[in-house]
Amino acid sequence: MSRSVAAVLRMLAATVSAQAVVEVGTGAGVSGAALLSGMVPSGVLTSIDIEAEHQRVARDTFSALGYDHTRARLIAGRALDVLPRLSDAAYDLVFVDGDKSEYPAMLAQAKRLLRVGGLVVLDNVLWGGRVADAAQRDSETVALRDAATMIKDDDDWIPALLTVGDGLLIAQLHDRT
Repeated sequence: MSRSVAAVLRMLAATVSAQAVVEVGTGAGVSGAALLSGMVPSGVLTSIDIEAEHQRVARDTFSALGYDHTRARLIAGRALDVLPRLSDAAYDLVFVDGDKSEYPAMLAQAKRLLRVGGLVVLDNVLWGGRVADAAQRDSETVALRDAATMIKDDDDWIPALLTVGDGLLIAQLHDRT
């Protein structure tokens, strides 16, 4: 993850005074650390990753940065198996950087998880320029296009596409109709 993407994540978490954040795709903990740094001091990050080793590395990263272990709830598992078990309208921000082919389903879960005013952030939505190329029809590219269309066509979202990194699609949930 680039420094610019991490800076945007930190700013977004701070903007919504995030107390509860869900992250799909723990990785080495860089995005989680950025989110934690923008959250309120008592905020809790729930990070989901299918790879337990990623979570071990992330926990070490958070600890090295001085975050108390109670600030990060790391859940090993497939995001679409874990997300349905999380509470409705209980989160301020949902950051998705997992399996690109599952972005539409994760977006539907994010809408359920977010409070009104909360943000969903989808990473890698430009996908190296493939999303804009209609000839690209692989499952990941199509799913990224579908997720972007879902947000654009749903009046409950206020979206913005940032060209930072490989593209961040940010949308605020403003209504529950």
